[in-house]
Amino acid sequence: MGPLSSRAVLPLYAAGFVTAFGAHGIASGLGGYTGASLPALGVLLAVYDGAEIVLKPVFGSLADRIGPRPVLLGGLVAFALASAAFVLADDPGAVGVVRLAQGAAAAAFSPAASALVARLTPAGGHGRAFGGYGAWKGLGYTLGPLIGGALIAAGGFGLLFTALAVLAVAVAVWAALVVPAAPPLPRTRQTLLDLGRELARPGFLRPTAALAATTAGLAVGVGFLPVHAADAGPLVAGVAVSAMAAAAALAQPVVGRARDAGRLRDTTGMTGGLLLTAAGYLVAATLPGLPATFAAAVAIGVGAGLVTPLGFAALAAAAPPERLGRFMGSAEVGRELGDAGGPLLVGGIAVVTTLGGGLLGLAAVLTLTATATGLTATRRRGDRS
Repeated sequence: MGPLSSRAVLPLYAAGFVTAFGAHGIASGLGGYTGASLPALGVLLAVYDGAEIVLKPVFGSLADRIGPRPVLLGGLVAFALASAAFVLADDPGAVGVVRLAQGAAAAAFSPAASALVARLTPAGGHGRAFGGYGAWKGLGYTLGPLIGGALIAAGGFGLLFTALAVLAVAVAVWAALVVPAAPPLPRTRQTLLDLGRELARPGFLRPTAALAATTAGLAVGVGFLPVHAADAGPLVAGVAVSAMAAAAALAQPVVGRARDAGRLRDTTGMTGGLLLTAAGYLVAATLPGLPATFAAAVAIGVGAGLVTPLGFAALAAAAPPERLGRFMGSAEVGRELGDAGGPLLVGGIAVVTTLGGGLLGLAAVLTLTATATGLTATRRRGDRS
């Protein structure tokens, strides 16, 4: 990665941090702030992801049509305005509307940022670039509950939203100064049938399924590993979740560099990461005690750290250049579905069995996804021979 591209992608990494920090920093304190019932709290937690699921392909397509840079800047400014609106309203009842607006804004700048990372980085540096992008998002997920909680304790939710508004503005200014224009590329006309065929190709489905599965693994880890470690107290349980997030963040740059150096193939790494995440849940489901919880947390985090940069690099390599934004936006919908679906799967199985049964169910899904990933790649190699 040359000096220009290295300097230009740093604010894109920071944009990834903003969406992760905003999502988890607010979510971790919502229950205590609103005093909402559990169903109402579930809705408040879901509106952010719901907006992203619906709008990411839309804004990804817009980024292809007008260029990703204005979509990135517009999304960051909209995120800042939504955060400032909550501070001005000073009304707990407004938090749901603001979360929806923040999710819509993140749906704009998140796929635009990943598309720009791909376009500003030479093809041989995609692994390292997406490893850094994923690490910064992982840092946001890790620090969100910690710094968010500290800001809420110091000045209430108003201080947290003020900090988010200032952070988004700072990143938008930084990006405006150093991220070069990436004009839209010439496009051929495409029908809905063509779009369906494009998104059904293994080059899209394989990395998207792997990303969705490991995102489900991370989401379940955040929600259910503390239950596994409940006897040790909330502080230790929180450390276990932080260890998982830190392992994912630290692994990604290393994996990205190995990929770019030719030491790690995309399919091999994604399959291995899925199996490692499954092994983590197998340990958590079958072995009691704190050492098992921490071993599972690290395995889940490293597994996600393997899949994330390789999955995004594979998507960037498979995407038609003129439709990169939509490709990335659609893939991120898969991740959001995994984020929501993983806890629902584990919780649903646990209702009729036990928590261990739910974790084993997720381990089985991860193993099946790994098997399908490997088989698809083997079949494609056979077709070319």
